Amino acid sequence: MATELSFVEYVRDQMQGAGQITFRKMFGEYALYCDGKVVALVCDNQVFVKPTAGGRAKLDSITEAPPYPGAKPHFLIGEELDDQRAMAELIRLTASELPLPAPKKAKPKKTT
Repeated sequence: MATELSFVEYVRDQMQGAGQITFRKMFGEYALYCDGKVVALVCDNQVFVKPTAGGRAKLDSITEAPPYPGAKPHFLIGEELDDQRAMAELIRLTASELPLPAPKKAKPKKTT
């Protein structure tokens, strides 16, 4: 079952206050970014947050599951999603512990 755009928009709205929240469609599902860092994936209308020590300390009960076959386990977010303040804090903590993505290298020009 593919993720619905309206669900991704709801998730983004619940994360407001953590920083600049954006999303991008990837492989039929979605990646959520906070200030340019991938902090969560939305797959099959479920939210998977990248695991960090701060996130682990913030969540009361933790369910870990891979967002897709072969992926490392992420925090599977359930009822916490409905608490906008808690979600924003979780995403803010997660983003603060993740490194910035490596800059993309420029492709060399082809000579003809």
